[in-house]
Amino acid sequence: MNRLKSDPGPSAVAEAQQTGEAARPPLLEVRDLTVSFDTEHGLVKAVNGMNFTVSERERVGIVGESGSGKSVTAQALLGLLQGADITGEILFEGRNILTMPKAELRALRGWDISYVFQDPLSALDPVRTIGDQVSQPLRLRGVPRNEARERAIEMLAKVGIREPQRRYRDYPHQFSGGMRQRVMIAIALIGEPRLVIADEPTTALDVRVQAQVIDLLYTLTEEQGAAVVFITHDLGILAGFADRMMVMYAGRVMEKAPTEELYHRSINPYTLGLLESLPRIDGPIPLTLTTIGGRPPSPSNLPSGCPFSARCRYVQDICREEAPALLTPPNGTHPSACHFSEWLAEEPGVLR
Repeated sequence: MNRLKSDPGPSAVAEAQQTGEAARPPLLEVRDLTVSFDTEHGLVKAVNGMNFTVSERERVGIVGESGSGKSVTAQALLGLLQGADITGEILFEGRNILTMPKAELRALRGWDISYVFQDPLSALDPVRTIGDQVSQPLRLRGVPRNEARERAIEMLAKVGIREPQRRYRDYPHQFSGGMRQRVMIAIALIGEPRLVIADEPTTALDVRVQAQVIDLLYTLTEEQGAAVVFITHDLGILAGFADRMMVMYAGRVMEKAPTEELYHRSINPYTLGLLESLPRIDGPIPLTLTTIGGRPPSPSNLPSGCPFSARCRYVQDICREEAPALLTPPNGTHPSACHFSEWLAEEPGVLR
């Protein structure tokens, strides 16, 4: 194996150019984002030096196992984290969300940037009607009650709620899990935001309903011209949704690439392991699913080298000693945080 030199990674701008991020002026730009929590087990670094951009109307997927830092990243984008030490910059149209006055941040939420939570049952208020909650973003911005009601009913119809005028008066417990998630999408989109952050919006839904929710989110954000950051642990569901994808592990970005390229030309062992674990329909059905052995490291006790080294089939001494930078190898077309990305790019059929 010929390993890459572990030199400092490219600037955020250069990295963006390598992954197609700079094709349009960024709506959102994240620079060197680090999020830490002081816990009884020590300092937990949930996100470590993250850089990415999102352009107008672009759909970006963030994928990784539980504990990889995906949801912490999503919540940081909207200033929702409490008790965290956050450094870096989160720029929305050039304005830094991390230093924004509270009044300006409140005005940004739900109007310019909206959030689809992963658990609608806990996110929705059980003692308020669905209609009251869908219309609330409009009412908070001074839209008259009757107009807000009509727009909320129209939005419920758009997300596929049958008999929206009647269901407007119902409560969350009267809706199924899939219908509650549709309501969450209605709340997120009723203000026609510029950016939608969807945090595991298909969790606990069956496969058929997952597909419906993803199609709905795609269609409505496309109609409104909104950009989307889609957080998920399931690499398979983003194939037809995201323009670009980032793979996270132990708080770090392991690989960034256009979606099709990530699926067919991944050059990172962790991403390849995730892809290998996906069920396939173009061959014989395996008796058992392939898994990635071992467990992710504790975020309060991360290894000194590559965070994936203990589970990687290609691990060498350098991997345990030195953390790889997120680099594009000379023979590659997108960044990967692996000392052997150049070798993986040269080897046809590795884990494919």
